[in-house]
Amino acid sequence: MASVVSQAEGIAVGPTKLLINNKWVSSKSGKTFPTLNPATGEEICRIAEADSADVDEAVKAARRAFDEGPWHKMNPSERGRLMNRLADLMEKHADELARLEALDNGKPYAVARAADLPLSIACYRYYAGWADKVHGKTIPVNGNYFCYTRHEPVGVVGQIIPWNFPLLMQAWKLGPALSTGNTVILKPAEQTPLTALRVGELALEAGYPEGVLNILPGYGPTAGAALARHWDVDKVAFTGSTEVGKLIMEAAAQSNLKRVTLELGGKSPNIVFADAGMEETIEGCHFALFFNQGQCCCAGSRLFVEEKIYDEFVERSAARARRRTVGDPFDPKTEQGPQVDQDQFDKVMGYIESGKKQGAKLVAGGARVGERGYFIQPTVFADVRDEMKIAQEEIFGPVMSIIKFKSVDEVVQRANKTMYGLAAAVWTRDITNALGVANSVRAGTVWVNCYDVFDAAAPFGGFKQSGIGRELGEYGLQNYTEIKTVTVKL
Repeated sequence: MASVVSQAEGIAVGPTKLLINNKWVSSKSGKTFPTLNPATGEEICRIAEADSADVDEAVKAARRAFDEGPWHKMNPSERGRLMNRLADLMEKHADELARLEALDNGKPYAVARAADLPLSIACYRYYAGWADKVHGKTIPVNGNYFCYTRHEPVGVVGQIIPWNFPLLMQAWKLGPALSTGNTVILKPAEQTPLTALRVGELALEAGYPEGVLNILPGYGPTAGAALARHWDVDKVAFTGSTEVGKLIMEAAAQSNLKRVTLELGGKSPNIVFADAGMEETIEGCHFALFFNQGQCCCAGSRLFVEEKIYDEFVERSAARARRRTVGDPFDPKTEQGPQVDQDQFDKVMGYIESGKKQGAKLVAGGARVGERGYFIQPTVFADVRDEMKIAQEEIFGPVMSIIKFKSVDEVVQRANKTMYGLAAAVWTRDITNALGVANSVRAGTVWVNCYDVFDAAAPFGGFKQSGIGRELGEYGLQNYTEIKTVTVKL
């Protein structure tokens, strides 16, 4: 692990202050907080800590920029041009951003460079293209009237993003909000503020006007809560746990009834039929769970396998997990880095102990890797029952739970027996089973013979307690516009 420290020391950290009204400022309280390298547990640097007073300043700047400034009055094509310019700058600095992401989040640099950066850049470019294509309609109402609709920006938007995909979640939030002419106060997760701040610096270089994009690192109960309850914020968008999502909704309702969109937790069923290609399905299901250290809201964490192939599937899944390379995020051979922080490490280890105590069969992993940093062995449990804690609750770590099933109707019923409905997958060569399951599972995204396939054009979001609204695609624009009807007497 020594190479992490030496390589980390060569990474330029970038801004560590708050970005308000195009200026880098200290927090009004003067407080700072540490951001840590999860591969070592050591402090990288200290970051200015925003609280409600800083939120007030940022909201004032965003309100001026929206009401008086050029942003939503700007030609839409010009907004698109600025968004493309930001994407160009991110592409120019892609290696730096990927290294910064690996340093602050712990994900392998190779993964950040190959997945997080291209997807983030593509998202900005996709929504840059939408900037001048948000159309209303003419409506043939009764009588001698001309009736039409306009799609106007919501206004000042507070956005709160998680730590598992810092760059990508920033893009998912900023892309549609900026494209439609809103101004933004973005709160990155306190665990991973560095890439958000660096993108803010690139936005200044791109030429974004004052007050359009404000970035406030800080903690959820202070900065995040202040955004959610602020009377002059018109909308709040949050990605994170269902528990916190409920608090966001409550705060929004108790203040000004601001618009709310939520992308929340999941316990996604990943269903394997006996006729699926064994080799590709083993690898696909391994990826579905262990990608990003298991820290994915849509991870295929309830792996249902048909009884005919169950024993072989368990054996081969365990073998694949034992081959997974855990270690230095900057080593090109590393497949899995550390969990993001001590709290997450402890939470995951607690779920592993729960699985053992409740009678699941531990067939791979289950222990810490190394003596420092937050590394956990890729872990596989077999003989998991639906009522077990590891089959019911979102673990958000590298813990696979394999569950046996017998029939299509049975597995669909069990798959839907959860408060979540974010994603699902089905692996089969039978098109009838594939589409039958896809149409019957209550989830916002269903993958067939694949997993974690994302594109900026394809909407993403959840049923039930997995969220409200959709991100990405044309549907994602709807979260950031108000529809105005205009009727003219002729």
